[in-house]
Order: sequence, then structure tokens, then C-alpha cells
Amino acid sequence: MRSQRPIRFLTLNIAHGRGLSSYQGFHGVKGIERNLLRISHLFKREAPDIIALQEVDAHSHWNKRINLLEYLQSASGYRYSYHGINNLREGRKPLIYGNAILSRYAISYAENQPFGNAALGEKGFLYTEILIHGNVLPVVNLHLDFRSRKRRVKQIERLIEFLEARHVKSGGEGFLSPIVCGDFNSRATKQRDAVRHLVRYLSGHCAYQILPNGGKTFPALMPTHGLDFIFVPPSFKIKSGKVLRAYVSDHRPVIADLEMRTGNEG
Repeated sequence: MRSQRPIRFLTLNIAHGRGLSSYQGFHGVKGIERNLLRISHLFKREAPDIIALQEVDAHSHWNKRINLLEYLQSASGYRYSYHGINNLREGRKPLIYGNAILSRYAISYAENQPFGNAALGEKGFLYTEILIHGNVLPVVNLHLDFRSRKRRVKQIERLIEFLEARHVKSGGEGFLSPIVCGDFNSRATKQRDAVRHLVRYLSGHCAYQILPNGGKTFPALMPTHGLDFIFVPPSFKIKSGKVLRAYVSDHRPVIADLEMRTGNEG
């Protein structure tokens, strides 16, 4: 396989489209749309090929029932998308939101896995298989619990069980090792938390690298914590990886340029 141009990944928790404010319900329609335009301008400027988004609403009362993914896809010009719903509450004050993917490459398979069935605050992961240069690249976009370390570790165990079952079902032929990204609500340096737990599992299979290397993503105005990561398998060479100085959400985006290695599945 010939060397291809780098594939640019971006992960961002868009905080229900509220920008830097503390609650999306404080905004009217114009305010939410103004924040979404700022996000779409970021996407146009940085031109990522694959975008992993968290806290993306399909139809929620607190941001005026705007479908955030549809808005961003239309404004940014991405051909492919998938929305995984982790929270579903109907009625007079609906809440429908979760994780989402925007992609310039075709999504051949997608499956969403909520961690529970809460109507508010539920987290989960979105698994997609994306067709890139004749290969199938699994991309996991996750959002972990922010309250409990124990719960986060259990959620990573759910992800591990899913990945192992999916690998067996697919047979593994033509598949690259998965890229895992999202909002971990956990620091990479904490030995007994979710990031290190996932590192230990992945290290038993191949040598993953974690981006960003020491960068802080939360809160966006004056970041003190690194909560957002991209786990990169050895089938990709890291050309660059960093936290973007952006103020479109309470999280800063993480962006990475990855070059697929030739003749190496990783």
C-alpha cells in the first residue's frame, strides 16, 4: 500500500451547543445557532477528516429542540455522519442526546452502546467502522461518567468486552486496530482511573500512544485538567497532535494528524 496523506482526527465535547456559558437553557435559538456556527467555523479552519463529538442533542428542550448534528453537518460540509443516542426522554420537556461522528470517509457500520438507561446524564460509546484507503478503521467515540472513578473503570470494561466480541465477529481481516477517543472525565496520570485502565488493556495487544502529550483541555478558558484524548494504534504514525486553543465549548478540542503505515496492521 502506498503512503497516503495524513488523516486528521478531532475530538470535542460540544456541551450541548452552549459555548462557554454554564447552561444551554440560558440561550435562545439565535444564541445556540451562533455557538454552532463558531464550532462549524473551527471545523472549516482545521479541516479534520473524522470528528468525534460528545454531548450532541437531536431534540432537547434545553437547546430549543435544534438537531445539533444536522446543523453542524450542513454548515461544515461533511458527507457522512452517525448519531448515537445515550439519553432518551420524551414528553413535554424532551431530552435526546449522545455522541456523534462526522466523517469525510464512508461509515460502513455503526453501533451505539449506552452504559445504562438513565433519562438524564447517561454516558456511552459510539462504535463505527470507517472505510479508509481500502482498510476498515474502527473508531470508538466515548463519554465516561464524571462522578465516579469506579463507574468509569466499569464503563471501560464494557468497552473492552464489546471490542473483543466485535473483533471475533468480524474475523479481523482487513481491519486496523481501533482508534479510541472522546471525553474520559479522567486524567491520564491517575493510575487507578479509566485512562490507565484502558492503557493496560491496549498495551497487552500493541503499543498505543495517547494524545495530547500533557495538554490540558478543561475548562476551556483556563485549562487545568486533561480529560479528552485520542488513543492511537501503531498502524498509524503520529505526524502531529495537540490541544487547540478554542473557545467554542467548556472543553478544548484535541486534534491529530495520523499517517497510515504501509504494510503494518498494528
